[in-house]
Amino acid sequence: MLSRNDKRNYFRMMVNTEVQMMINDPESGRMLSGICRDLSATGMAVEVDEPLEMGTLIHLRLESNNSSVVPLDAHAKVVRCTQESEDLYQIGLTFIELN
Repeated sequence: MLSRNDKRNYFRMMVNTEVQMMINDPESGRMLSGICRDLSATGMAVEVDEPLEMGTLIHLRLESNNSSVVPLDAHAKVVRCTQESEDLYQIGLTFIELN
């Protein structure tokens, strides 16, 4: 399903797909898993079980269920983090580089 919010320049596609993320911190190399809830040409919203600070840089990979569509491999920055429930946060990511 595609939706359009008047304040956005790009359509957002609603998805419910697992996304793998690595925090771009050479010391930790910490991996996180989340659920991508929506995706656009410039970013995505992901549900995770811990908060991430604004400005955190991550490398992410979103696999495709269709073998003819290549996985999304990107570098992104956290631009929003809101707590949805006790152990559920939604982060907004803006793409810096698509690979």
